[in-house]
Amino acid sequence: MKTRKPLHPDAPLLLQDHRRPVTRRQMLAQGFLSGVGMVMAPTLLGMFGARRANAQAFVCSVRAGAGLIPFIVIDLAGGANIAGSNVLVGGPGGQLDLLTGDGYSKLGLPNSMTPGQAGQVDAQFGLRFHSDSAFLRGMLSKTSAATRANTNGTVFCARSDNDTGNNPHNPMYGINKAGANGDLVALVGSEPSDSGGNSASPMAWIDPTVRPTKVDSGKDATGLVDTGKLVSLLSQAQAGDVAHAAEQISAIKLAKLAEDPNLEELIHCGYVQTTDLISRFGNPDVVNPALDTDIVGAATSIFTAGEFNTARFQKTAAVMKLVVEGYAGAGTIEQGGYDYHDGTRATGEDRDFQAGQMMGAILEFAQRKAAPLALYVISDGALSSNGMIDNSAGGRGKGQWTGDSSDQAATFMLVHDPRVAGTRPALTTATANQIGYYRPNGSVETASSAVANNVALLAEAAVLNYLALHNRVGDFASVLPMNGLGSGTAFQNLIAFQPII
Repeated sequence: MKTRKPLHPDAPLLLQDHRRPVTRRQMLAQGFLSGVGMVMAPTLLGMFGARRANAQAFVCSVRAGAGLIPFIVIDLAGGANIAGSNVLVGGPGGQLDLLTGDGYSKLGLPNSMTPGQAGQVDAQFGLRFHSDSAFLRGMLSKTSAATRANTNGTVFCARSDNDTGNNPHNPMYGINKAGANGDLVALVGSEPSDSGGNSASPMAWIDPTVRPTKVDSGKDATGLVDTGKLVSLLSQAQAGDVAHAAEQISAIKLAKLAEDPNLEELIHCGYVQTTDLISRFGNPDVVNPALDTDIVGAATSIFTAGEFNTARFQKTAAVMKLVVEGYAGAGTIEQGGYDYHDGTRATGEDRDFQAGQMMGAILEFAQRKAAPLALYVISDGALSSNGMIDNSAGGRGKGQWTGDSSDQAATFMLVHDPRVAGTRPALTTATANQIGYYRPNGSVETASSAVANNVALLAEAAVLNYLALHNRVGDFASVLPMNGLGSGTAFQNLIAFQPII
């Protein structure tokens, strides 16, 4: 019998039940493309015209971090398994309200590995994972016990469409509307899309003025603070003085011109913001992940040199460096290749382990920088198993992934607060590790919550929980005035976390 050669960890997926990928999104989901592209920035005249059309006066401001909790989305393109084999899901009683054997089989777990069996539940991160979850194994490989003890989470049992970027999963703009901002840029993302990732953002939230800046490497991060040759020719202080002088000369010249006041202000702001950039960030090394020994370059670093040179960890390091340290308010990290129902379990286990490493690295970095963090994991749809077992070493005796299935979808949020050792962020109820629930047969109960069958409302729930962490639930209606969740008791059962700020 011919032995099947294992796939390279980043190899594209050739799926028998899918047509040959032709669109960029299909290639991304199956791993034929990584997160590369170009960002089209608005022109000066375009920005001015848009502001004039909306009758809004241009307001000159220097960006400053808002002091809110850093927020990062991991977007697994293609429809990854989240529920059951990774994050445990159950019935109305919470994560450990057991489903039937057939239900767990659909979620990829044989009878010998269901949560009802001894040793199959792991609660080291507060949120319960299957003890052999590939997400969990990846997270454990990158985190310390202290990091795990300061983390808690919740899983949202909610359907989303398969193999599409049209799910309005990504809450980036809502998080920004809640006040998240950065010293350099409001939002970053590893994809050149409106959301910064694969899944879309709710259309009504999109604000072109804070569109995520594409960052998927250290070079992109340092490029945010490119101050030209002035700093290399002079000291940082001298360069700041020169820029300030240019700002003053510009103001004098503009005062003598009969131009539209808004245009004058727009030109003047260019000088003001350049002066501030040079004065505060004249050395771009401050945002370079390759020079942070918490990330790489030391025996105790999160990534080895070999790991750091891979695309998935390059973009993870760049985004987490910017967001956790406050240079960006929130960020999205897209990872392709999660349409892995190729008739094996081994491929999915490998891809999920990589995703777990990304999650763990972000949590560990927040711990080392003594920063709170909210980490949200999404995917476009999900997949199911027909119960056939992959007994290969990589398959680990679990059910093969054989088809797309939006009924098995979920998202989850992990919240980390390192400020009190050994203390997890508190939940609103004893069962708030799970929002909504699954039917005994292993499918999302679409009536279990307001978000269980509505992805746009699911994104609203992510913003709601972000506000709850800041003790600002009362601001929800003003942050998202057109929301569909209502107010007060109408959405109370969607809030998992008590305030940590």
